Amino acid sequence: MRSTVRKEIQEAVAAYEDKPRDQWLFDYPAQVGLTGSQVWWATDVQIAFERVEEGFETALKDYNKKQITQLNSLIHMLLGELTPGDRQKIMTICTIDVHARDVVASLISQKVTTAQAFSWLSQLRHRWDDETRHCYVNICDAQFQFSYEYLGNTNRLVITPLTDRFPTPDHEWCPLWASRDW
Repeated sequence: MRSTVRKEIQEAVAAYEDKPRDQWLFDYPAQVGLTGSQVWWATDVQIAFERVEEGFETALKDYNKKQITQLNSLIHMLLGELTPGDRQKIMTICTIDVHARDVVASLISQKVTTAQAFSWLSQLRHRWDDETRHCYVNICDAQFQFSYEYLGNTNRLVITPLTDRFPTPDHEWCPLWASRDW
């Protein structure tokens, strides 16, 4: 099962740019589409940062506009006829895409211009490595190999600023944690 999920993710990541995303999503199971989408989100943001460093000051804003267009396309699809499985897949990807849009909007409002900024590094970033043929998940300076366990097509919790906070060593962002004797 794991080798199949891995192979499917590899194929999905490679095929992402071959057709519009709203068509690409229907070519793969939910977990594969979601993972491939997250790989390409991190890749696209990385490319936008590289373009900013090359002097294209609006690269992140341009990418944010692309995100909004993609999100609107998914929302339009949800208003139409979908199988229950496809509807769940699109709703899940919408949830993740809204969070991704908000992350990029936050980077723009903070005037972040480099991929080395903590506000970007502290995000959960998926990437595909062609050399090792593995998906990796990075956050800050940690890297984990994706385990390719079958997760199915499940609901995702809404991502809010409270659930998305990266804890600081003193846990000052959460009063409940701050009151604990660690």
